[in-house]
Amino acid sequence: MEKELDRNEQQEKEVITEESTEKKQGFFSRLVAGLTKTRDNFISGIDFIFSGFSAIDEEFYEEIEEILIMGDIGVRATEEILENLKEKVKENRIKEPNECKSLLIQSIKEQMEVGETAYRFEEETSVVLIVGVNGVGKTTSVGKLAGKLKSQGKKVVLAAADTFRAAAGAQLEEWAHRAGVDIIGGQEGADPAAVVYDAVAAAKARKADVLLCDTAGRLHNKKNLMEELKKINRILEKEYPEAFRETLVVLDGTTGQNALAQAKQFIEVAEITGIILTKMDGTAKGGIAVAIQSELGIPVKYIGVGETIEDLQKFDSEQFVDALFAPREE
Repeated sequence: MEKELDRNEQQEKEVITEESTEKKQGFFSRLVAGLTKTRDNFISGIDFIFSGFSAIDEEFYEEIEEILIMGDIGVRATEEILENLKEKVKENRIKEPNECKSLLIQSIKEQMEVGETAYRFEEETSVVLIVGVNGVGKTTSVGKLAGKLKSQGKKVVLAAADTFRAAAGAQLEEWAHRAGVDIIGGQEGADPAAVVYDAVAAAKARKADVLLCDTAGRLHNKKNLMEELKKINRILEKEYPEAFRETLVVLDGTTGQNALAQAKQFIEVAEITGIILTKMDGTAKGGIAVAIQSELGIPVKYIGVGETIEDLQKFDSEQFVDALFAPREE
């Protein structure tokens, strides 16, 4: 009997592992497809350098530098990647340019490692504030994240604290319904801090694991946004001091260096702990994921490549760089 149970348990584990592997592979293939434009812009140039140069000299490194910067990887990240590459070439006594490609890929991966502690909010009672300007996929990201956490067995409460945009509350309600989670909302124009106050009370009463707050993102009026976030933070400190705090900024991957500039502005008004990078399907500016992490020292925690809940996944630097350098399908 015990052997039978053990066998059943083993089979169940195998099914779960297979399902999660399939999901990962499915997401990876969507990521590879999504990064096609970036790859066409970027990898063909890299390949040309590795096959076209006969020696590893300054000109060789300058060409790599130019292509990395053109690929939206950013100046700082490019400098660090090149420094790392030069060290690896020296250490391994590499003489042929075509032997450098795998070292370059490794250098980019090292630039982007997120670390296990990045998802601590999943392990304890927490509040996650989501910020970002309108149009970047912020409300959709909140909904998808709620769905992901719910599928992990977490009890989630959503706070519709973006009361500035008329459609935001209705949109979030639709996502809450789809994800099967509770939502606390306010009327259009209501005080966002008051919505958060009510949501904290609901999260405590319902013993929620995670309170996800969608907030308004009016960067053109930075002073108001700063005051609004300060007020929300004061309420959270007073009413929910035991909750672990996370503040994620949602950025649109198709905007390249503009996304980086936006992130810097949000850092001025909030204590950002991570990035959600959306719309990575079909962008020619996929290198921005590397730039953001390097320039800001803030990890990309989630990446989105489509419309469904499954299309928002934890950021995996290995997977991302492998997708970026995946061979072209003929």
